[in-house]
Amino acid sequence: MNIETSELREKELVRELDAKRADYLNAAQKLSGSRAKAAKQFSKEVEKNLQPLALEKARFEVRVETPASPGDDDFASSGIDRVEFYFSANVGESPKPLVKVASGGEASRLMLILKTTAKTTASKTAVFDEIDAGIGGRVSEAVGAKLKELSKTQQVFCVTHQAQVASQANRHFLVEKNFRSGKTVVSIRELNAGERVEEIARMLAGETITDAARENARAMLAVSG
Repeated sequence: MNIETSELREKELVRELDAKRADYLNAAQKLSGSRAKAAKQFSKEVEKNLQPLALEKARFEVRVETPASPGDDDFASSGIDRVEFYFSANVGESPKPLVKVASGGEASRLMLILKTTAKTTASKTAVFDEIDAGIGGRVSEAVGAKLKELSKTQQVFCVTHQAQVASQANRHFLVEKNFRSGKTVVSIRELNAGERVEEIARMLAGETITDAARENARAMLAVSG
């Protein structure tokens, strides 16, 4: 009986597959249109948010490539598009794939902006190492504010040497390296309120901590809440 009806069943399955393929392509093409529109808006918002972080000349693009005649090999659960981020930090340089052009500090700051612009909560923890490399003053303050904003939706760890960044953290840990018994020992400990004032003052003034630096540290902590 199965052998006798197999040809008919095959035709039914082919028709069902063609219908499913048409439904998928229809949904995927609608998604492509929405994605292309969102990509332009997102690119503009990212560029705008990069300006306070010493990347005011940077260019950022989300490029969406959609095959003209998509085949089965192009089908994926996320649609038929290939999406890639392009970035240029310098005037006169055309944007190139992000993975090939951004330096460590630039990549960290860009990732911070991407996360705060997209308001994503996909990851539970974000780690930023030396995100403030090569910047200072007002820019460091802006980086600290963005990190604090991100910490409202997920846990954030940040390694920093900038008082403007450290003062905006909820908890402050000090990493120390010491030489004991012929060995280098690295330790980490959480600072209490008084120790935190001293450490931020040290970041501001260097090894010789002044009363003015301590007052400045207290003021920074008060502002950050």
